[in-house]
Amino acid sequence: MDYDTIIIGGGPGGLAAAYTLADEQRVLVIENHWWGGTCPNFGCDPKKMLYSAVEARDWSARMTGNGLVGIPDISWPRLMAFKRSYTSGIPGGTKTGLNQAGIVTVDGKAQLVDAHTVTVDGQNYTADHIVIATGQTPTMPDIPGVGLLGTSTDFLDLDQLPRTMAFIGGSYVALELANIAATAGAEVHLIVHSDRLLRAFPESAVKTLIGQLKQKRIQIHENVSLTEVKAVGDQVKLIADDFELTVYRAFAAMGRSAVTDLNLDAVGVAYDHKGIHVDNHLKTSVDSIYAIGDVIAKTQPKLTPVSSFEGRYVAQHILGQTDPIQYPVIPTIVFSATKVAQVGVSLDEAKQDVARYQVVTNNTTPWYTYNRIKDPIAQTTTIVDKTTGHLVGAVVVSTLADEMINAFTGIINQKLSSDAVNRQIYAYPTPISDLSYYY
Repeated sequence: MDYDTIIIGGGPGGLAAAYTLADEQRVLVIENHWWGGTCPNFGCDPKKMLYSAVEARDWSARMTGNGLVGIPDISWPRLMAFKRSYTSGIPGGTKTGLNQAGIVTVDGKAQLVDAHTVTVDGQNYTADHIVIATGQTPTMPDIPGVGLLGTSTDFLDLDQLPRTMAFIGGSYVALELANIAATAGAEVHLIVHSDRLLRAFPESAVKTLIGQLKQKRIQIHENVSLTEVKAVGDQVKLIADDFELTVYRAFAAMGRSAVTDLNLDAVGVAYDHKGIHVDNHLKTSVDSIYAIGDVIAKTQPKLTPVSSFEGRYVAQHILGQTDPIQYPVIPTIVFSATKVAQVGVSLDEAKQDVARYQVVTNNTTPWYTYNRIKDPIAQTTTIVDKTTGHLVGAVVVSTLADEMINAFTGIINQKLSSDAVNRQIYAYPTPISDLSYYY
């Protein structure tokens, strides 16, 4: 039971590390839940499967009267069957792929014994290095009746769509799932404890998104802190001071918390409520133990591609690379009633330092690219460093924001000047062919 590296967690980060190490080491991966992790099983991938139908319906609605006749209905059972056709094969396929690569897999809950030993169901496994990649779990409110609430995992596997439902939280998960449910035909409520949704995004972009959500008749209840949840027949009643709402289903979408119940204290691994502490080599306070992905306390976004990036880095470090980790700029995006994306220097930071940054906002709604698809609102803000002339940040609000933010990310990471961008010839007409007009 002796290995070169033990990885606790079979999600994107753990898998990236395992496959990178597999050619040169004897590797063990331990998974306590679903092989493949949150993203492909009950996170970003199944969410995007459902969003595909929502996006198609919205597109059809915009083009009705502009070449299309009628708006298709969403069949929730058929949409769920479509989602399950993908997710049902993830755990088995993931585990099989690991085994075929010569990676040993164990099912069960891992606990650290010491700096080189992990135990699972009474069996000890030892290694030179241990990598913790346990990710996060949904955060639930500490109120009576919390057991009556579902999570995003429950929503993404509903057999039938409830007629009425509520999402508790103002995060991107709440707004994304609310949009899916409302477009599919449910009456949807968003319950937010403050008057500010999506705090990580510019307020102007969030207001635009909120306007689109309200057009879909999503009811937003701000400054509501729930105190209790009660069962009322086959429904649930959400209760706060001067507030009551009864719906068929309610889901907590209040963010996620790092999974740190690994006996860390006994081994001496430092952590807090934000996650495990690591240095610039992703090494914990115990020299032989690393942590990667959403379980670590970090300023970088806790996203699937970031976890994979960290997994590959840690594997390369274990194999002898000595350089500290260097993150590129990382884009973030909300897939909701419209898409909101940002990358690089934030709009707030740029506005606070006008001597250094030039901020240009373009209303692109009438541009050919967006008029062609009848996008109701399209807006792009670019942030340029005046000293270098390089693009350093961008915010995009439109149905094509995912395509554009990736293009801007590439420009920023490669430090391309506007002249360098203008020297490129892109396929036309496409969203990317507009790049030379933005800054």
